Amino acid sequence: MNSTVSKSQFKPKALELFREIEKTGKTLIITDRGKPVLKITPYSEDPKESLRLLRNSVVKYENPLEPVGLEDWESLK
Repeated sequence: MNSTVSKSQFKPKALELFREIEKTGKTLIITDRGKPVLKITPYSEDPKESLRLLRNSVVKYENPLEPVGLEDWESLK
């Protein structure tokens, strides 16, 4: 099974792809015009499994009390 599939390919094969995800435990990315838009992952009741997916996804800020992205605000220029 491919790890990515387009929306048009997903629709007629949805049940087949769901069964494959259940069987293998792998995730599936659905794309729209080549860009990823959805991610289907197997369900897990283990909260540690869900938290594992978040590991290393938090950005560390050196000065957490300082405003972030001031240069992005047009009204401050």
